[in-house]
Amino acid sequence: MLPSNLRLCSRHLISAQRWPGRFYSTGNVAELRMRLMDGLKMSMKAKDSLTSTTLRSVLSEVYAADKVAKDKVSSSTIASILRKAVSKRNDAVSKFVQASRQDLADGLLQEAKIIEKYLPPLLSETDIDEALCQAIAALPEAAQKSHGQIFKIFYQEIDRSAVDSNLVKQRLDTLLSQK
Repeated sequence: MLPSNLRLCSRHLISAQRWPGRFYSTGNVAELRMRLMDGLKMSMKAKDSLTSTTLRSVLSEVYAADKVAKDKVSSSTIASILRKAVSKRNDAVSKFVQASRQDLADGLLQEAKIIEKYLPPLLSETDIDEALCQAIAALPEAAQKSHGQIFKIFYQEIDRSAVDSNLVKQRLDTLLSQK
């Protein structure tokens, strides 16, 4: 018999208490922006044109988001901009490979690797499972199969830029099928 504050979920014992605070992929709001700016300055000093051009394009997307928001965007928004930039480049790489343009694909792969250096790490499957189990446990028994309510609680605790949304959906489907 488990104590009342512990539950068995996905082969892990976890506390049924909610996480003490929201998880953010980066601690300081300006941290990721400063890392990008410092990387640009270093690449310019090293005369690395590929890195400086790549970081300039990413920073221009960040500045465009700043203008739309009429204020500086948070690090989590910058992280999602970086993830989208990597995704765009990887999609373009597959198109270039299909068109037999390996030279262009190689350049975009290098750009994607440069951008990935600045991305904060994603949460692991175990951490996602624990947070999902806590979100499920926080709901009444009748609502524990509702994906929308579970996602609402989950994303109140976990920043969207810290997880892969497809993985979260897949893990939730797996957890609900085990019950």
